[in-house]
Amino acid sequence: MLAVLLGLGVWQLHRLAWKRQLLAEIAAAEQAPPVPLPAHPSPFRKVAVSGQLRGDARALYGAEVRDGRSGPVLGGQLLVPLVRSGALPVIADLGWVPADRRDTVTLPAGDVTIAGYLRPAEHPGLFSATDNPRARLFYTLDPAAVGAALGFPAVAPFTLVALGAPPPAGLPDPARALPRPPNDHLQYALTWFGLAAVLLGVFAAHVRKVFRP
Repeated sequence: MLAVLLGLGVWQLHRLAWKRQLLAEIAAAEQAPPVPLPAHPSPFRKVAVSGQLRGDARALYGAEVRDGRSGPVLGGQLLVPLVRSGALPVIADLGWVPADRRDTVTLPAGDVTIAGYLRPAEHPGLFSATDNPRARLFYTLDPAAVGAALGFPAVAPFTLVALGAPPPAGLPDPARALPRPPNDHLQYALTWFGLAAVLLGVFAAHVRKVFRP
């Protein structure tokens, strides 16, 4: 049991080093300028993608309540296809909008360039909320399912999440930073090493009791 506890603690220390390196790479990517979309992009890459937003095809992802002037407002992330010349359309997450403003928020016309990061496709789990493609409401960010509901049977296998400040009108409200995974590995390592120390203490007390004259 001591070997198992120490092994788990050492494993968490290795995970801690890996997570710190990952967070450093995310921070560096966040400070760097976006690059043109490569042919085979990696997840969470900061890129700039050009095309035309199909404002007539909109969907809402997720459910998030924010404080409004008159009280709490239910909304979600506005998803719109970004149509590119000679390439598959990209589902763009332009930012948070109130649910009742999904179809009325003004979007830029003509050619636009959106800077953001690439979010890999998700797949519904056992306890995921059920999507409503007919109402264009989604709770799993699967670009293929969103594209099909919006009339685009073939889209890029990732979502472009817009980064930056909101437009003058305030909506959609894009993400401000790249996502960062939690880093609790040091706490886990201390927990396993602490249990190992407790185990040694219990064993030492048992040995003293057994061999006490």
